[in-house]
Amino acid sequence: MKKIFVSGCYDIVHAGHVQFFREAKALGDHLTICFASDEILWHHKERRSSLPENHKRGLIAALDMVDDVVIGANEELGLDFQDHFREIRPDILAVTEDDQYADIKKALCEEIGAVYFKLPKTPPKFEPVSSSGIVKWIKAPDEAPLRVDFAGGWLDVPRHAREGGFIINCSITPMVSLRKWDYEQRSGLGGSGAWALLNGQNGVQSEIALGVGWQDPAIIRESGLCVWRSGPRPDLSIKRDGSMLKGRMAVFYTGTQHDTPGMSEDERDYDMIVASSKIAAEGVEQQDIQKLAAGTRLYHEMQLKEGMEPLEVVDGMLAHKYCGGGFGGYALYLFEDTGKRNDFVSATQGARAVEPYVRPI
Repeated sequence: MKKIFVSGCYDIVHAGHVQFFREAKALGDHLTICFASDEILWHHKERRSSLPENHKRGLIAALDMVDDVVIGANEELGLDFQDHFREIRPDILAVTEDDQYADIKKALCEEIGAVYFKLPKTPPKFEPVSSSGIVKWIKAPDEAPLRVDFAGGWLDVPRHAREGGFIINCSITPMVSLRKWDYEQRSGLGGSGAWALLNGQNGVQSEIALGVGWQDPAIIRESGLCVWRSGPRPDLSIKRDGSMLKGRMAVFYTGTQHDTPGMSEDERDYDMIVASSKIAAEGVEQQDIQKLAAGTRLYHEMQLKEGMEPLEVVDGMLAHKYCGGGFGGYALYLFEDTGKRNDFVSATQGARAVEPYVRPI
C-alpha cells in the first residue's frame, strides 16, 4: 500500500483544497491529511481557527478521498506535522508548486525515505481563493462610504509626496454596497477604495501599484474628516467627526468620467497644492470652515492652472473644486448653510447632497 501525506492549515476548507486532496490521493492508495492545531494556527498566523478542531477534523474526514486525519502540533514553522510524519512514515509527501518550506520538508523526507512530490498547478474549476481571503470576505462590511477631498490631492502619490504637505479629505454618505451604487463610475469619489473595503481588502498597495495615491482606501477605511501627512504610506495627523460640514456639502456630476492614473504625470503646481493643504489642515485643526474653504479655493485655482474648466459659481457657496484627479467626474461644493446647499441641489440636475460620515466605534 502506497501512503500519501499532505499538510496545511486548511482553516476553511474550499474547493481548491478538495481538488488538491483528490490529486494527491491519485498518487497512491491511502491519504492522510494533517491540519494545524488551533494553537499552532495562532502561533504562526495570529488568527483564531474558523472552526473547533473536532469539527474541522470531522469535515475533512467526510471527504471521500481522505482516509485519515491528524492534527499537527509541532511549533517549528513549516513542520507542524513532523511527529505524525515520522510515525506514519508515508511513501510520498505531496505539496503544491508554491510550497514555502521546500528545503526543510525535503530534509524530513530524506530522513525517513519518503518522496517529496510537487503537484502541478492544475487550473481550478472555480476562481482561486484562500482561507485568508475567505476570512477577509466574511469580515468585509456590507456598505461603505465614498469620499470628497478638499486640498492636497496628488500628495498621497508616493513619487509626488512633499515634506510638510497634507491631504485633507472626508468620508461621505449616502453609502455604497456591492449591490447598490448610486454614484457615477470613475468619478473622483474614491470608488476604488470603497470597492476594496467591500471586498475585504486594504486597498492601499493596489492603489499605489496603479500609479495613484493611497488617500481613497485610507480615508474610507478610517472615516471622518481627516488630515494626512504627505508621504509614501497613510500617516494620520488629525481626525474630526466632520460635524462642521453637516448640511453644507453637495457633489455635482460634470457629465464625464476621468482617468486618474492617466493624469498622474501631468504638469501641475505642487507648491500651490502644498500651500492649499496647509491652509485646509489648519481649518480642520481649528474647526474653522472658512479656513477649510480658503484652502479648497486655492486648490481649485491650481486645477484651473492645470487646464480644467471653471466650475459654476452659485449663491451661498464658500468653495468648490473637482474631486480626485479632476478633468470630469464629480465636483465638491461647500456652502455657508444648509438652506443654500439644499437650494443648489433642488435647482441643479446632477447635484446631490452628501454628509460627513464617521464609522461607529
